[in-house]
Amino acid sequence: MLRDFKTQTISKLPNLFFGFFLCSFGITMMYKARDLGLGPWDVFHTGVMNFVPLTFGQISQLAGFIVILLSMFLGIMPGLGTLLNMIFVGLFIDLIDHSPLLFTPGTFWGKLIMLQTGVWILSLGIFFYLKSGLGAGPRDGLMLGLVRRLNLKVATVKTTIEVLILVLGALLGGKVGLGTVVVALSMGYAIQVVFKIGKYDVKTVNHRTLKDEFVLLRKTA
Repeated sequence: MLRDFKTQTISKLPNLFFGFFLCSFGITMMYKARDLGLGPWDVFHTGVMNFVPLTFGQISQLAGFIVILLSMFLGIMPGLGTLLNMIFVGLFIDLIDHSPLLFTPGTFWGKLIMLQTGVWILSLGIFFYLKSGLGAGPRDGLMLGLVRRLNLKVATVKTTIEVLILVLGALLGGKVGLGTVVVALSMGYAIQVVFKIGKYDVKTVNHRTLKDEFVLLRKTA
């Protein structure tokens, strides 16, 4: 039974954390180019800050929790990867942001290139951590649930979510710029291309849930 836990869970953790690191690296690259505009979800978070006495991080966590509930309604149950995503992606972002790995370009074109590179690296990270099958992060779980429920392409669902969140955030007073629009329109396409190259089909891959992990651990006891 212990071998089953090692095979089904522990052996997949390197892929999971590699994906988290790539996600964090891509997000940090996009953050470094924030003068062009925040990403759609960050526009939403800053917009909400205009109305409630919460910090950016607290709003992000609250939004993540609400999105997890929506994902559960769509049949996507949280897994070990869901919880680890909420903890380590933010941690890695802080580590990368305070390291000498990245710098803020001084020109418009430099920032635009960094922004788009970040989009593709983030998409690659999403592929790697989802491929582990240990559970999707809050926002990616919502994407998976809608893709399966509506039988639509990843690009269509992801872009629709990003645009809707962008519009809502803008209505709430969040900062919108050229970079915001670029991310909203390109993220879904980038993820779909990476998934296609990696032969990852979100409609057929079943993620392990926290209940699955608990049952497996009980068998090893």
